[in-house]
Amino acid sequence: MSTLYDVAILGGGIVGRTLALLLARERLRVALVQRPARPDAAPDIRAYALNAASRALLHSVRAWPDDERLATPVRTMWVADVDPAADRGAAPEHAALRFDATQPDEALGWIVDVPALEQRLHQALHYQHGVQRLDATTDPRPRAALTIVCEGRHSATRAVEGIAYDTVPYPHTAIAARLRCERPHGTVARQWFRGDEILALLPLDGTEGQQVAMVWSVPHARAAHLLALSADALAQAVQQACAHALGTMTLVGQPAGWPLQRSLARPWVRPGLALAGDAAHAMHPLAGQGLNVGLGDVAELARVLREREYWRPLGDLRLLRRYERARAAPVAAMLGTTDLLHGLFARPDTPTTTLRRWGMRAVDRLEPLKRWLIQQAAGQPLTG
Repeated sequence: MSTLYDVAILGGGIVGRTLALLLARERLRVALVQRPARPDAAPDIRAYALNAASRALLHSVRAWPDDERLATPVRTMWVADVDPAADRGAAPEHAALRFDATQPDEALGWIVDVPALEQRLHQALHYQHGVQRLDATTDPRPRAALTIVCEGRHSATRAVEGIAYDTVPYPHTAIAARLRCERPHGTVARQWFRGDEILALLPLDGTEGQQVAMVWSVPHARAAHLLALSADALAQAVQQACAHALGTMTLVGQPAGWPLQRSLARPWVRPGLALAGDAAHAMHPLAGQGLNVGLGDVAELARVLREREYWRPLGDLRLLRRYERARAAPVAAMLGTTDLLHGLFARPDTPTTTLRRWGMRAVDRLEPLKRWLIQQAAGQPLTG
């Protein structure tokens, strides 16, 4: 008979590894099931925007990259609504919204190098007793009182279980790349809404760094064109789209692209089974909150299991529904917010554009509202 674990976590990404570390601290016997890395895989160029709540969670499991070059603080966020006519040489009409940290040593968030974060989680697991790492190709679903699915949006286990994954595809592909810039980024996260495109340049490589992580959401046909360009031509396209905000740019590594979607699993839990992270939900990256929401799942699920009645089994459906109910409102709010923003900025008609830009200028003048928005994005309640 195979080993019986308290918890089997299917999926060894950031969400799954963080959850394994949290549950092992509660002296639970945890199996972390993950696929081995492909030796021919291209270097990972991704970076995540993480808020204060996610940073605190990763600090608590000793997995936060302490080197500032690997977790670059964002001290200013700058968002602009730009007329794409700027590409045709016309003077661009735009409205901009700026958020600044209140103190010089504070941060609105952090842009974290994905390979560095995965390495820190790997090291933390090496020193954490109670976690048995298993190969998904030989032991895909070990026996456990509770199985937690963290396999991402294409979860095979969710499909086998027959759990619905309601999906609405966006007509866009996200292109990720890294760029070396002529000028330092100045710890500013920049984002341009350009009609049916959204371009974000996120600071990397520390406070004095000159590298940025790009996420460019564009219609599928344009994405295919951009991904087919040479490295120099793609860098020039980015320079043009951001009006040469950081000077001349050079592509670092190979860009990647993936289609965007809004998804939500129904239900999240069954007796002995729970979903977390992208296996439970997926959203547009325009707000940079995808991993933050997934780590919010992790924190809540760990709390529910830690605070359960001593007599209640880990896989008890009533227990797991506490987790599902607690996450329903924040996940729905973030899905709704990203949908609303995408729909609002994608509408090119003149009345909507005028109202949108008026609203951005108004918000930019309301410091209490900006402070509230910053604290909501940080995953923290408003304080006086």
